[in-house]
Amino acid sequence: METQNIEYKVKWKDEYLHYISGFANADGGTLFIGKDDNGNIVGIDNAKLLLVNLPNKAVQATGIVPEINLLTANDKEYVAIHIMRSEQPVSCNGKYYLRSGSTLQELNGAALTEFLMRKTKNAWDKQIEPDATLEDIDPEAVEYFIRAALRKNRIGQGALSDSLEKVLRNLDLMNKQGQLTNAALLLFGKNIRHWCRMATFRIGRFGASRADLIMQDEIDCPLIKMPDKIIGVLRSGYLVSPIHYEGLQRIEPLEIPEDALREMICNAIVHRDYTGTFTQMRIWADHIELWNQGTLPPDYTIDTLMQDHESYPRNTLIADAFFRVGFIEAWGRGYEKIREAFKDEQLQMPTFEQVRGGFLATIKRERFVAIQNTNGVNNGVNNGVENVVNNVANNHIQLTERQQKILKLIWANPYMTSAKMAQVAQIAYRTVQRELAAMQKLNVIRRDGTKGGRWRVTENNN
Repeated sequence: METQNIEYKVKWKDEYLHYISGFANADGGTLFIGKDDNGNIVGIDNAKLLLVNLPNKAVQATGIVPEINLLTANDKEYVAIHIMRSEQPVSCNGKYYLRSGSTLQELNGAALTEFLMRKTKNAWDKQIEPDATLEDIDPEAVEYFIRAALRKNRIGQGALSDSLEKVLRNLDLMNKQGQLTNAALLLFGKNIRHWCRMATFRIGRFGASRADLIMQDEIDCPLIKMPDKIIGVLRSGYLVSPIHYEGLQRIEPLEIPEDALREMICNAIVHRDYTGTFTQMRIWADHIELWNQGTLPPDYTIDTLMQDHESYPRNTLIADAFFRVGFIEAWGRGYEKIREAFKDEQLQMPTFEQVRGGFLATIKRERFVAIQNTNGVNNGVNNGVENVVNNVANNHIQLTERQQKILKLIWANPYMTSAKMAQVAQIAYRTVQRELAAMQKLNVIRRDGTKGGRWRVTENNN
């Protein structure tokens, strides 16, 4: 049976030189000539001639000489071509191949770029940006990192008095010549988009379809501050925080287990391919989609993530900084923590898949759906607003276009503040307040609670 390291061919064809490249670029392997797909020996007639010609063909096509042995069993001759793992990328006639599972893949585009950087130990985040200087680093972001890392005891107390240059050197973010890496500029840069146009994190709230974008935010702060910034934005206008009390203490947890959500966000930042497009979070009425560019490491599958596994970060310098401040663990326990958090709160575990050249996490919004259903509201934002508009029209009341826009935001997130509505709808704050008051007077909406309360769309307007 063919495996990651074994391939069977009944007879030799020169196109099989590709397998030498594929095995060398993976973990090595053996190509048998004279065996069928099940590994049964069928023999070949020209075994000795193959022994003479193959070494030259291999050198000319790939630059390496595999070990070639002539074997005999049951009076049948067959050939075993042993290929060792290469620490340098190996091409075949100018093209690169990689053995993955029991298949051979030709590498192109972003996958080829990432492979070449990994093989040459020249990961993107370790590359030097010759035009950057310390003036491009935000000292506040570095101070944020130091204090957070000290709280986790993952950096020495002396870092508080270290110079900016020394901190960056200790993190391998600056070389001996004083040049900064891409990781330094993304983790602590004043303007990360200047160095990587797609380093931003985009959040969008959608209605009935992917074309129905209700609101959006783009976050492009230093990566070390990005997880906190993202959670803050999600709290302010995208996700709900159902309120309950434990004794006299008011508790406002996110609808999604926050530690698990933060883990997924950090994974998307640390493991993404920064030569690709931006990371995006699409929020719908019933689920959330978090997608980042970049596939799993070679030989890793979704099942691998759900089991004990080694941590294999694509961007090791960024990952190290995130580990020191406690955003991620260094032992590959992230998905176990996510599973435990959702299980503890009796929520469905998110699903994970590799799609569109990236990694997608899908999270069900069970609590938000329950809130919407309790309120007697349809899950579809557009349909719900249309129903309300028609309902008030039956009572000879017409909602203005501006009021409908505000109503749509309330429908998407009943916990949204009037200040956030003003920002998203690009309407003056005082105008939003007047429109809210007018719709309450018309009995279209009502307010439950004051600070931290929620909006409710009334079921009738009589």
